[in-house]
Amino acid sequence: MHYRMLHHGDRVLLGLSGGKDSLSLLHILRHIQRRAPIDFSIAAVTVDPMVPGFDPSPLADYLKRLGVPFHHVREDIVGLADEHMSGDSYCSFCSRLKRGLIYRVAREEGYNVLALAQHLDDLAESFMMSAFHGGKLNTMKAHYLNDAGDVRIIRPLVDVRESALVDFARSNRLPVIDDNCPACFAMPTQREHFKQLLAAEERSNGQLFHSLKSAMAPLVADGMERAVAHAEAHAAPLPADRQS
Repeated sequence: MHYRMLHHGDRVLLGLSGGKDSLSLLHILRHIQRRAPIDFSIAAVTVDPMVPGFDPSPLADYLKRLGVPFHHVREDIVGLADEHMSGDSYCSFCSRLKRGLIYRVAREEGYNVLALAQHLDDLAESFMMSAFHGGKLNTMKAHYLNDAGDVRIIRPLVDVRESALVDFARSNRLPVIDDNCPACFAMPTQREHFKQLLAAEERSNGQLFHSLKSAMAPLVADGMERAVAHAEAHAAPLPADRQS
């Protein structure tokens, strides 16, 4: 993995929404865990925003059957947004609040790595939104250290197309919670607009996402060297029989 995301002794906390992307990443990480020359542990956390139509309770039994520790955090995010949000979109407010809750779980439970399931299509949409509406060239990073310097964030799916994850989830019959963000799906979003714009452009330009991936590469890799240096400085030593 060219972003050098996983290291011996890592304790990885996966942000699990119940959607196809995060469930697919769960199984990809477990596959890597069984075959990698290093040892690392995996747990999952779901933030329940307590909105009608979203029921993450089946995830608890599913994770139990897989033997993956599961943390379920309930928070009335819509209520907090109505009370505190000002000059911001609900999605942005929700994202920041969810990330703060997940960091709290990571710190309280001793996880040093947070795994998120954004894929190449997500990165392309963010890139377009930032350029069109923010006047900046920016997108999500693959591997970086948070501002507090205590949790590394990894996005193992940054090179993966969303269509591949749809196929993976269907072929493996993953228990996808289709409506995993009802408040967002209730109204059109900027992200959905750019998803449709990119889909229309790809129909006439089959190389679109290959080109976008190349254009975004320096942005996606930003912060990786600092994260890797931190990981190597804090990694558990490999057993003698695994050292090359």
